[in-house]
Amino acid sequence: MPIQRRLPKMGFRSLRALVTAEIRTSELNQLDGVVSLETLKAANLVRNDIRFVKIMLSGEVTKALTIQGVRISKGALAAVVAAGGKAE
Repeated sequence: MPIQRRLPKMGFRSLRALVTAEIRTSELNQLDGVVSLETLKAANLVRNDIRFVKIMLSGEVTKALTIQGVRISKGALAAVVAAGGKAE
């Protein structure tokens, strides 16, 4: 029997997925001014071991925010710009 058939089959698990989080736009209303990874950790919106964050569109943005160093979806970017904010 060939070795590839004798070994147990294991799926792939990305190590990057363990340190990546998603934030909804409705959760951004708890912050003021600049949104970065450090401010999200300080506000307890993400765990301290998280290294990558992406903002997804879900809910409304009511404040003008500046997004720095955080990935953002197209819909969430449109919502932030419509509220008077910007992404850098």
